[in-house]
Amino acid sequence: ASIIIINMASQPLRAAVVLALLAFSAASPSAVDLDRPWMDVSKTPEQRASELVAKMTTAEKIAMLHGPPSGPCCQCNTSAECAYVGNVISNKRLGIPPLNMNDGPQGFRSKQYPGTSTAWPSGLTVAATFDVNAMAQWGRSMGKEFFDKGANVQLGPGLCLARVPRNGRNFEYLSGEDPFLGYTLVQPVIKGIQNQGVIANAKHYVMNNQETNRHGVSENVDERTRFEMYYPPFLGAIEAGVGSMMCSYNLINQRWSCENPVTLAGDLKKTMKFTGWVMSDWGATHSTSIVAGLDQEMPAAKFMGDSLSAAVANGTIAESAVSDSVYRILLPMFAIGVFDKPAAAWDWSKMSKNVTSLEHNNVARQLAANATILLKNNNAVLPLSKTSLGSIAVIGLAGDNAIVHGGGSGSVVPSFTVSPYQGICWKLGIEPLGATGSNGKTVVEYNNGSDVDAAVAIASKADVAIVFVGTTSSEGSDRKDLSLDNGQDELITAVAGANSKTIVVVSTPGAILMPWTNDVSAVLTYFMPGQQAGNGISDVLFGDVNPSARLPITMPNTENEMGFTPSQWPGLPTNMPTEANYTEKLNVGYRWYDAHGVTPRFAFGHGLSYTTFAYSDLKVDDSAKLSVSFTLSNTGHVLGSEVPQLYLGFPESAGEPPKVLRGFEKVELASGASTQVHFDINPSRDCAVWNAATHKFDLVKGVYKVYVGASSQHILLQGQLTIA
Repeated sequence: ASIIIINMASQPLRAAVVLALLAFSAASPSAVDLDRPWMDVSKTPEQRASELVAKMTTAEKIAMLHGPPSGPCCQCNTSAECAYVGNVISNKRLGIPPLNMNDGPQGFRSKQYPGTSTAWPSGLTVAATFDVNAMAQWGRSMGKEFFDKGANVQLGPGLCLARVPRNGRNFEYLSGEDPFLGYTLVQPVIKGIQNQGVIANAKHYVMNNQETNRHGVSENVDERTRFEMYYPPFLGAIEAGVGSMMCSYNLINQRWSCENPVTLAGDLKKTMKFTGWVMSDWGATHSTSIVAGLDQEMPAAKFMGDSLSAAVANGTIAESAVSDSVYRILLPMFAIGVFDKPAAAWDWSKMSKNVTSLEHNNVARQLAANATILLKNNNAVLPLSKTSLGSIAVIGLAGDNAIVHGGGSGSVVPSFTVSPYQGICWKLGIEPLGATGSNGKTVVEYNNGSDVDAAVAIASKADVAIVFVGTTSSEGSDRKDLSLDNGQDELITAVAGANSKTIVVVSTPGAILMPWTNDVSAVLTYFMPGQQAGNGISDVLFGDVNPSARLPITMPNTENEMGFTPSQWPGLPTNMPTEANYTEKLNVGYRWYDAHGVTPRFAFGHGLSYTTFAYSDLKVDDSAKLSVSFTLSNTGHVLGSEVPQLYLGFPESAGEPPKVLRGFEKVELASGASTQVHFDINPSRDCAVWNAATHKFDLVKGVYKVYVGASSQHILLQGQLTIA
């Protein structure tokens, strides 16, 4: 050892030494405080979490496993203990930051400071892009706003499968009706959120597929169906490194989701190897169920506070179980950098900040446009000309009545909303003052559709009529049906009778019935497009954005086309406790349509473009590395993107649906250009079925059918591969 003596008489020297010491401290976290070795960033997150757990008292550990035990819990402007939707206090002795958790899956929801964050397109909406780059951009942008608000846990994204077309929360969930779609799309979202220093929360685990009786329905699902249909999106989140998950309100096979040892401790943590923590949905904790796999009670401390302390003290619950839960919380906090940010990063006063920006407004607009699906376009009525139209009639939900978002914890109060009427006018250089605007060449006239005769009158004299219709839904209840309400179907029919160039734009939280499809020239849907709805749809209508989005769900012909019995949904008896039986097993969405030979109104994966594409030269390589490739050509006249899809048909002995999605890619091509599209097939994932006897996936050998096409029903190339 040696002692260095420095003469500090010189003021410049003193300053230099102070700067050097500060630099050393910044470069070597272990030098900041020798009593806190877990702050050494050169160590792995696992090492840091283990070292910290070892220094914690039992009381300090348990304090991390619940929200505030008393007082307000969920967004206040008086205290750090209740500032966010979910709150876990900091530990000043050990330097543990607070956990500031906030809704929701499509933007930062603030009751205290509404309008200070971006109302992004919903999860189902962005999923319609079938584009991993768009999903990453959505995740990054949301994550930044959460970080700027002082939140370090985003309570999203939502991943549940759209088993029930009328589920009130389908708009929140990015999986649509296909597990492979969810598995693929969730990964860039998780990485995008967590790259901003915010822990993502995948929800709602699991089978949270209805809102009717959600606090007392048992979703009865066999093991194979769980692993093949409902777990893959959550597995995708795990593979992307998600830090936390939220268990759901419902029961699973007669056990509450948040105290279910099979689905939590077994399937999630052991089989799928999830290393982060499980928090309950708000009020979904029913017992001190830490041994069953629940790590944290939200939003209060009814079971995981004093009750847990008493259970540890009397030996009913081992302290090792508590330590494991705390480790699972600390691990992502270290891995994602929550510990390594300045304390001011998690200052609850940041809740009041306006975190919107011009950049995010532009991203929201791009996402809304890129998620708009062109379902029908007879005689190329779209795109509209910006110069040759004399008049445009805009009718229906296109003004202040526009539907841009769903309700509940997934809602966000927009910082502003651009209505479709505004977006169309601005696209033409018109300032929309009142119900009529003109640029001297084109007149745009708006009618809200409440008076059908008045709407027909403006449509009859216009060059083109655009009818905006829609419905919404919310957490807490399922939709009463799949129809448009308030006479909107009749409005469309009447307008179409008055104008042969009628275009319909549908805003919907999920599947919708469209009995008037054959009566109109064009149909588009943009689901729940967010605050930039008007600008996004105008970009598509006038061709500044060539539509490329695809349906992540099937659009049916009739109500309950899949023939769910009350036993399947909403369950029996109608008063709780209710049993909902998944007797359809794997045949959900397009799989049911294929299995029963029914042609839907619009198929899963369907979506048109302003250009055309050709598929040719299919090649299947079933050697050591399985792959499928083909040539894709833009045979139209403008730049555009196509989303080719790969489906596999298993050998009949496997007992799978006729075909299942196993690949997709958004491909942009200039007019006249061609490219090779290549899909790798992972046999252990893509060619395997779950064996409930051995509790693992088994590779299925035999001859597979290979389908490549533009939707589940529009198959353009076919081949086969053999797994010997």
